[in-house]
Amino acid sequence: MKEAMFYQREQDLKVRCTLCRFNCLIADGSRGICSVRENRGGTLYSLVYGKLCAGHIDPIEKKPLFHVMPGSRSFSIATAGCNFGCHHCQNYSIAQVGPHAAIQGTEHTPQQIVQHAVTNGCRSISYTYTEPTIFYEFAYDTARLAREAGLMNIFVTNGYISKDALTAIAPFLDAANIDLKGFTEEFYRDIVHARLTPVLDSIIEYRKLGIWLEITTLVIPGLNDSDAELRGIAEFISANLGVDTPWHVSQFYPTHKLTNLPRTPVETLRRARDIGRAAGLNYVYEGNVPGSGGENTTCPSCTALLIKRHGYSIEMNRIKGGLCPDCGVVIAGISL
Repeated sequence: MKEAMFYQREQDLKVRCTLCRFNCLIADGSRGICSVRENRGGTLYSLVYGKLCAGHIDPIEKKPLFHVMPGSRSFSIATAGCNFGCHHCQNYSIAQVGPHAAIQGTEHTPQQIVQHAVTNGCRSISYTYTEPTIFYEFAYDTARLAREAGLMNIFVTNGYISKDALTAIAPFLDAANIDLKGFTEEFYRDIVHARLTPVLDSIIEYRKLGIWLEITTLVIPGLNDSDAELRGIAEFISANLGVDTPWHVSQFYPTHKLTNLPRTPVETLRRARDIGRAAGLNYVYEGNVPGSGGENTTCPSCTALLIKRHGYSIEMNRIKGGLCPDCGVVIAGISL
């Protein structure tokens, strides 16, 4: 256990957790909505510090991040738990922790994580698979050491972190992929068990802090795939984050509590891509459909093919010095 960051002591040994935007009021002996932060006698503790439930070397494209050091490898880590309850969670076996469940994981130190990344030729550490906000203390300590070792730090997140917590880790955070799961309060309430507005506020805060952003929307048939909802997301990105912000529209596979729904048709992803481009976005990608061509990067000026991808593999990368070799326009992102 490690004493948590970002909480306030209240009356009757209660504490107010201010790490994420739920701002849980937690009674003595209880846990917050994430089930991995516990109040013991008026002190809030992280129950997952250093307890990895996953650690893998991934292509950075798997995050997905297509405009951050394409072709590089990222050491990806997670601890158990999440502050959301998504019905379509692909990692529910490690993300959904019961309110009284024992915390599973293998003990690691931040130093060990950084050394493992360096030894295996990774250029970054990604805090991913579950929700990095809920293992903030471990992510924060690791990110500081990673920066000293010349590694980048990446959050793959639901965007529910508090402004204060984000501001504190921002000096060590280089990039983030944020799930913008839908664009109605109803979807967030019924399917995600959270609220849309705090996510939008957080996304804008990431941009203000200068963290490179890519946005992902898992397109679920009948739930968030209407033209109006997709257009709302695309226009939000264009207006608030800029037209160079990549938007990944990904194919849904039946899982967890939504096994009754079909896989997203490729035609729906193409429609979403067209909507994104109509909103002015320069980079819209189709996710989870390898070989479709929708994962390739083209020049927003001359339309030349710059990066050809097949799944998480790069078959060709023509970008030189961050520029299109054909017309010289700047290709947004963090390049090698």
